[in-house]
Amino acid sequence: MPGAIQTRRTKRFVKDSQVEMTQLVLPNDTNTLGNLLGGRLMEWMDIAAAISAQRHSNRVCVTAAVDNLVFHQPIKLGEVVVLRASVNRVFGTSLEVGVQVTAENQLTGEKKTANTAYLTFVAVDGTGKPIQIEPALPQTKEEKRRHRDALERRMIRLQQSKAGKR
Repeated sequence: MPGAIQTRRTKRFVKDSQVEMTQLVLPNDTNTLGNLLGGRLMEWMDIAAAISAQRHSNRVCVTAAVDNLVFHQPIKLGEVVVLRASVNRVFGTSLEVGVQVTAENQLTGEKKTANTAYLTFVAVDGTGKPIQIEPALPQTKEEKRRHRDALERRMIRLQQSKAGKR
């Protein structure tokens, strides 16, 4: 219905918070070798993941941790970067978002997975205090696998935190 106000659903499906963001690598984004700066890519990944987290929670979400940030292959000047972010699992006030980065050479059509990472966010209220958020409900086989794997990664993060490694 045109002009109708959408109400917030109680069920929060993983697919509803997925983000795809596209960037073009320009000279200002590169180092002297013509490769995308790692810090610039991390910024883009953080933005895509934050949008996904906030889309899921309808709250401001702050970055708490970045895990398994892997630079598989360099991304070159002029390539198109596609960042795909998806909430993997919610843990009360925090949530894990996975980000996959693909680089595309538009002249050759070659595409490559360049980077991956897992980012943990905490949803906060207007005063900056953590606030409970609805679970992310996986539906597909892949979403269910990522949901399961997120719990394993969280257990490792908590163990490392207790051991003073974080």
